Amino acid sequence: MAQRRAWSRKAKWGLGLGLPLAALLLLVLLFRWDWLIPIAEAQASAALGRPVTIQHLHVGLGRTTIVTLEGLTIGNPPGFEADRPLAAVPRLRVALDAMAFLRDRSVVIPSVALERPDVALRAQEDGKNNYSFSFPAAAEGEPAASRPPPQIGALILRDARVHALLAGLKADFTVTLATEEPEGEPPRLLARAEGTYAAQPITGELRGGAILNLRDPSQPWPVELRLANGPTRVALQGTLQDPLAFGGANLRLEFVGPDMARLTPLLGLPLPPTPPFRVTGKLDYAHDEGAFRFTEVAGRMGNSDLNGAFAVTPGGARPVLAADLTSRSVDLEDLGGFIGAEPVRPDTPGATREQRREAARQEASPRLLPDTPVSVPRLRFADVHLRYRAAQIKGRGMPFDSMETRLDIEDGVIRLRPLRFGIGQGGIGTTATLTPQENGALRAQAEIELRRVDISRLMRAAGAGGAGSLGGVGRIDATGRSLAELLGRGDGALTVVTVGGNLSSLLVDLSGLQFGNALLSALGIPARTEIQCLIGDFGLRRGQLQLRTLMLDTDSYLVSGGGDASLSRETLDIWMKTESKRFSIGSLPTPIGITGRFKEPSIRPAVGELAARAGAAAGLGVLFPPLALLPTIQLGVGENNRCEALTEAGRRRGR
Repeated sequence: MAQRRAWSRKAKWGLGLGLPLAALLLLVLLFRWDWLIPIAEAQASAALGRPVTIQHLHVGLGRTTIVTLEGLTIGNPPGFEADRPLAAVPRLRVALDAMAFLRDRSVVIPSVALERPDVALRAQEDGKNNYSFSFPAAAEGEPAASRPPPQIGALILRDARVHALLAGLKADFTVTLATEEPEGEPPRLLARAEGTYAAQPITGELRGGAILNLRDPSQPWPVELRLANGPTRVALQGTLQDPLAFGGANLRLEFVGPDMARLTPLLGLPLPPTPPFRVTGKLDYAHDEGAFRFTEVAGRMGNSDLNGAFAVTPGGARPVLAADLTSRSVDLEDLGGFIGAEPVRPDTPGATREQRREAARQEASPRLLPDTPVSVPRLRFADVHLRYRAAQIKGRGMPFDSMETRLDIEDGVIRLRPLRFGIGQGGIGTTATLTPQENGALRAQAEIELRRVDISRLMRAAGAGGAGSLGGVGRIDATGRSLAELLGRGDGALTVVTVGGNLSSLLVDLSGLQFGNALLSALGIPARTEIQCLIGDFGLRRGQLQLRTLMLDTDSYLVSGGGDASLSRETLDIWMKTESKRFSIGSLPTPIGITGRFKEPSIRPAVGELAARAGAAAGLGVLFPPLALLPTIQLGVGENNRCEALTEAGRRRGR
């Protein structure tokens, strides 16, 4: 009986312990990691916001645990094709450091190997894409810093392929990636791209050097990139201390091409058309600012040199570009793209066929003012803060000595605060604001000041002499899509005063030698008569520029003038009349007319209605100069005693 009870107790213990052990042994023998696939798929799908599927899962336990996934696919979000997933990876092998996780919960991945991954990036015209992820935020009460990013060591790619079809960028290209493993050398990354980008052919090659440990600061990661997008060439070479965070960059970047506007799709920044350029500099990343910096910039753009620094801060509503640039010498024609003009000439070295054709078209056009529309969407593409200084300005007949501006673009609104051109001891300054309108046009509001503009410096650029100072004030308020449209629809005013100087310097050299001599001859004035005072007062109303007052006092003549000019049609209808202070056979009391287009004005005796209007307003008696502005302009040109006496005489004669 006692033996039976003992055997019963042993049987119970045997069954109680043996059955679980047997079940555990059976589970171990029959267990398949594939049973965990539904759990892994659900968690991955929730984390990525995309459907994730796995065909097979295997885990090799150990100090270094090996996780192998086969038939991994990451699907597209709603609205994208379902038969071509975002990513398909036939085989993914991940090595995990189990001891590091048990020790301090850190995720250390010594190696990741992907075999024949195929990625399809898609972006629609409206900006929606299949590659932007919204990862879940940290749990409530859990600081984000408590979950450090994984530390990834070797990345091995075998026959990787990425196909990008991006409608907004007019891009359709394929990138192939692989890890090269030369005998006796560590693995290195090689990527090649081919297709179209910004509707231009694109080819590129990236050599990433050794990738044994992307986060090992003791082993800088070499980078060598060569990219060709149409005629534009980009080269990047150097090292990165932390490639995954673009940290510790020691990179040299070079851009070469026929037009900086072609860099807009590559950089994501609105750049104006320019002549051929070559720019090099140092590229790095400021983690505290979240900005990519392009420093030690040196290069050329057309006939101008360019130096300084850029910083681009991506993210937010719009990327932000901050630039501080200088030029030792600049040709203003190289900056023509900023106002809608063609920045190259037909003979510019390195210009493309399209640029030469456009330059020839503009030279052959009867119009003078640039009529290229300003792209308002491009203005809203990024915020820009630019400071630019040019120590010397050169060019054909260029009268300016230097240039300085501060330009800000915020939400498409352009502010110049200010734009200054130095001329001798004085200069021309402009403060302006251009605001986008709902119809796609721009509203321009500007104030202009001419202060102590040295006529001798103006004339030196034209190879002539002269003396005197020029001052004045002006304003404009206009709405349009191009510079021609802004001036052709604008309202405003301009008043200028000249004291002293030489008439030939003012009329001949500023207007062009042939035209100036013809004008002096028609007025019956010697080429070298001295200026006592000149006042010009212009009014602008809906693109019609009216010469409200023209008074010129020389040592022998009094000249008056009037008329108007259409900025929209670019036509002239102006009269001028000379009165001699003493008898002179050469003086012509008959008014002359200046008519024709801006590019080809003609001078002839006034006839018909023009002569009648000139005769009715002849002499200084009916002219009303801007007396209220003289004290203001006096700051720009010095004493105006002679001009004030002239205007007082005119006012007395008008009574």
